[in-house]
This record gives sequence, structure tokens and C-alpha cells, in this order.
Amino acid sequence: MSERVLHILTDSFWNILLPGLTMTIPLTVISFSFAMIIAIITALVQFAHVRVLKQLARIYVWVIRGTPLLVQLYVVFYGLPSLGIRLDPFPAAVIVFSINEGAYCAETMRAAFEAVPVGQIEAGYCVGMSYLQIIRRIVLPQALRTAFPPLSNSLIAMVKDTSLAANITVMEMFMATQRIVARTFEPLALYMEVGLIYLLFSTVLAWAQRVGEKKLSALGARKEG
Repeated sequence: MSERVLHILTDSFWNILLPGLTMTIPLTVISFSFAMIIAIITALVQFAHVRVLKQLARIYVWVIRGTPLLVQLYVVFYGLPSLGIRLDPFPAAVIVFSINEGAYCAETMRAAFEAVPVGQIEAGYCVGMSYLQIIRRIVLPQALRTAFPPLSNSLIAMVKDTSLAANITVMEMFMATQRIVARTFEPLALYMEVGLIYLLFSTVLAWAQRVGEKKLSALGARKEG
């Protein structure tokens, strides 16, 4: 590696990392939080077997999972202004990522709800619990424990997917890197550098996932004991 390239990588590191800390991570956290709310509501609607609402939920999941995330970003940011609806880049990205990830997490949560033994639900009715109490005290805690690993994987994937927000002018890590590349003409080194930063973020989340899984396993073992 030449001295010039090494100097560029050293100088650009903070200029890439800072947008990651101030834009990529907040975008991921906010979007995933809203996505989980959407996912739980969508999964509960399907779990409750309310015919009309269940059908609407399935259509939502079908449409979102069947269309590319990039197309959804373009529709919201570049398409909606033709209808008089203009959104700033960051809110537009949050809306799209939340709706997109919510559809995938909804299927994860639905499967987790259905994995709860029916006998436990019936036992809840036998002791006088209402439906909402059964969901809150019996179904939801067990479902979240079951869904934790795949949901964690979805969160890690979302960190990487935020790079697509550069296409609607969100100044996150990838767009910052693109601007440095345009100025320095060193695409290979700089794109490898931003890739390593994404890898760093993903590694931290993977470590947190393993810690969370161990704690949930220990908690489940104590409850069974």
C-alpha cells in the first residue's frame, strides 16, 4: 500500500465513522424500533384470526416482501412529491426502513406466537385471564424469547441495508465514502475501509446477540426450574 493511500485512509477514517455514529446507527435504531411495533401489531392481528384485518396484514407482508427496498425508497422520496407529499431524506428513510423491516419481523413474530403451546393459553383462560392478559403475560414474553435470534439477525442486516439510504441523499457512511472517493480517486481502498467499519458495527451487534441469548436462556431455565 502506497504512502498516499495510507494517508487517505487515515484522514478519511473519522470522516466515514462520524456519519456512521451520527446517522447510520440512529437510522437503524429508530427504524428498527418502529419496525418492531409494526411487526408485533401485524403478527397479533394474524394470530387473533380476525378475518378482514388478517387479510390486510397478509397483503402488507406480501407487497413489502415482494418489492425491492431500493424501489420503496424511490417511491417514497422521489415519487410522493408528485402527489404533493415531500419528505426530508432522513424521515423518508425511517418510514421506508420501518415499513420494510416490519414486514419481515412480522413473519418472525407470527411464527414465534404460533410456537407458544396452546395448553398454556387455555390454562390462562382457566385461571380467569382475559385475552389481552394472556397475550401480555404468557404469549408475548415467550414469543420474544423465541424470536430474539432471528430478530437480532434482522437488526444486523438493517445496519448494512442503511447504505441504500445514500440513494435518497441521506448522509450516512456509504454516501460519505462516495464523496471521498470522488475527491481522491481511490475507490478500492476506501470502499474496503467502509466495509470494515460496517463489519465492526455488525460484530458488536453479533456479540450483543450472543450475550442476550445467554441471558434469555438462563432466564428461561430459572422459570422452568
